[in-house]
Amino acid sequence: MKKKNETSTEEKVTLYTTLAGSGEAEIIERKSRFIGHAKRVTTEGEAIEFINKIRSEHSQATHNVYAYMVKENNIQRYSDDNEPQGTAGIPTLDVIRKSGFTDAVIVVTRYFGGILLGAGGLVRAYSAAAKAAVDAARIVTYEQYTEFKVTVNYSDYQKLQYDFPSFGIIVDSSDFGADVVLCLAIKDIRYEEYCKKLSEMTGGKLVPEKTGNRFDYK
Repeated sequence: MKKKNETSTEEKVTLYTTLAGSGEAEIIERKSRFIGHAKRVTTEGEAIEFINKIRSEHSQATHNVYAYMVKENNIQRYSDDNEPQGTAGIPTLDVIRKSGFTDAVIVVTRYFGGILLGAGGLVRAYSAAAKAAVDAARIVTYEQYTEFKVTVNYSDYQKLQYDFPSFGIIVDSSDFGADVVLCLAIKDIRYEEYCKKLSEMTGGKLVPEKTGNRFDYK
């Protein structure tokens, strides 16, 4: 018997938390401007490209601090960009770590306002600007889906489509020829259940062809 709060292998949900897109936000701290820029990336190359873009756009800034985390190869990098060690890059990276997302880069641009902030003030300012940019980019959690293909006659197609909403099925494409070829996607945890439903509905004659996996936000 399954114990309370225990999750079986079949019920395990694979999640992926990252940024929905890109975002920008600005704060002022004792006359210094801190502009946070956050973006979703999937490779270290994309992260570096974004950092260089922001550096180019803000070449007159006093500092362009950055941090990024990429899921592939578990890469984590940061730079204080000549701010005192530990006051800028690590607090920016900590925004990613503590928020629980990955595949993201944050650059915080600072235009010095003439007043020293001290180590504590810098940590708070860089953290706040990074967090504001992340809020603007929006954190989202995706769930893993199974992609599959089915080929059905028109009579079976009419039956199948009624179950799509209840199973949360995404129709990626439909090809209406001699038969109907459907490219579909369903949450991993419901794939086997749906395969059983298809078999029951068609007397075992319809076997879906699994074509891949992806993360989707539904």
